[in-house]
Amino acid sequence: MTPFGIVMPGRILFGRGEAARAPELIVSLGRRGIVVHGASAARAAWLTEALKDRAEVLALTCAAEPDLSAVIAGTEDARRFRPDWVAAIGGGAAIDFGKAIAALVPMDTPVTDHLEVVGKGLPLSVAPLPFVALPTTAGTGAEATRNAVIGLPEHGRKVSLRDDRMMPRLAIVDPALTDHCPKGVTLASGLDAVVQVIEPFVSTRANAFTDAVAWPAIGQGLRALARVMQGEDAAARDAMAWVSLSGGIALSNGGLGAVHGLAGPIGGLCGAAHGAICGALLAPVLAANRRLARGAAAVRLDLVCTEIARELGCNPVDAPQALGRWIADLGLPDLAAQGLSPDRHEAIARASISSSSMKGNPVALDEAQLVAILQAGSNPRGA
Repeated sequence: MTPFGIVMPGRILFGRGEAARAPELIVSLGRRGIVVHGASAARAAWLTEALKDRAEVLALTCAAEPDLSAVIAGTEDARRFRPDWVAAIGGGAAIDFGKAIAALVPMDTPVTDHLEVVGKGLPLSVAPLPFVALPTTAGTGAEATRNAVIGLPEHGRKVSLRDDRMMPRLAIVDPALTDHCPKGVTLASGLDAVVQVIEPFVSTRANAFTDAVAWPAIGQGLRALARVMQGEDAAARDAMAWVSLSGGIALSNGGLGAVHGLAGPIGGLCGAAHGAICGALLAPVLAANRRLARGAAAVRLDLVCTEIARELGCNPVDAPQALGRWIADLGLPDLAAQGLSPDRHEAIARASISSSSMKGNPVALDEAQLVAILQAGSNPRGA
């Protein structure tokens, strides 16, 4: 068996009603803290008010996927407050924002020293503040990852601040927090969750642990997403929250692939939602990888296609194309509709080759092959 290591949150609480335990557990980390929430403060009010009854709290808003200027400003506000901990409640953007602030508040070195791709990619010079994550969407798995994705508009891309110590001290995954999530957000985040159990399974860094976490979640994610898109379904929300958590754990320990390798530059250039980008890329990347893979990689890709075919009722040979049509039928906009113009394809393909995610792809894809994937992702019926 290939040797492997496991990086996980310090503690995970999963299940309906578990969020009620958050205030007491968070306050046990100290009497002063930061609460990061998404654009709607009302959705996080139950937590911030409960914490304010027990501690000194500063609330910070993350209204969109965080860029470097927002992270620096938030870090400066947090430093002035002198927190003992940081908690984030929201989607992946809010959790990444909080995770970055928890990492940067104790630091005395420039953030660019620690950014991947555009910086030096150095480990943190000081351990982060204790960080607690409460996801309100089922998709990114950010509650179980050791990085924060940060946009760099001047570079036209998104990069990671990464360190094993950035894993949350506590992750509370309460599927009830995702109930009645808007349909478009549910679809985009749900497809991201599915991508994040497929890519670690076929990754060059896959291992016995990530296989055990990712493989059962692939079919489960497709089934649950189909159900919740038909109408509000608590059991399907539970399943999607589990698939999302599984994806975060799997990618942290097994890597990703070309979907995420391309998604970073696309998100940096056109500002589309990360999950929607990943959903539009899934079928064409799967098709390209399967066409080019050999040996053990081909076996794993065939297993994935067989699982997709079982869920969608198609022939495994046609699974990538059927998946692309299914995603389009659910209402996901293609890459062109998300704002990616064809004249950007070559630049994005070039930029993606240097991404950390691309290193896990089961096939080495050249620029021309990546451009072809982007073209297919701009066709709602093509893979």
